[in-house]
Amino acid sequence: MIQIQERVPPATPFETIGGEDKVKALVERFYDLMDLEPKYSALRAAHGSELTKARQHLFWFLCGWMGGPQHYTERFGHPKLRLRHMPFSIGILERDQWLSCMEQAMAETGVDPQLLLQLKASFFQTADWMRNSPG
Repeated sequence: MIQIQERVPPATPFETIGGEDKVKALVERFYDLMDLEPKYSALRAAHGSELTKARQHLFWFLCGWMGGPQHYTERFGHPKLRLRHMPFSIGILERDQWLSCMEQAMAETGVDPQLLLQLKASFFQTADWMRNSPG
């Protein structure tokens, strides 16, 4: 008798990270660190005084970006990340602080080490592409 094995598609980063609750925890820790850690002061300054909207938008965006529910695009359409971030000066300092803060948040929220490396590489590509000022 021949057995047919069904191919299981690889898990999305959204599934691997643990779904919406885990993405929410990651986003909350990211913004909490931005508020708490002096080493992220340039990044924090770029966000203005209120982070509630930024927290919600990043949560919605990351859910879809990681292969989960498309909360952001359902509400706002295509993210147009670079265009939406043009009003803010994003140089190497801001890029590097964003990446460092996100890496710390991923580590502190228990993101699987293999997924952390994968996301870190993807985040770098996106963050570097977002730069719109020298330095």
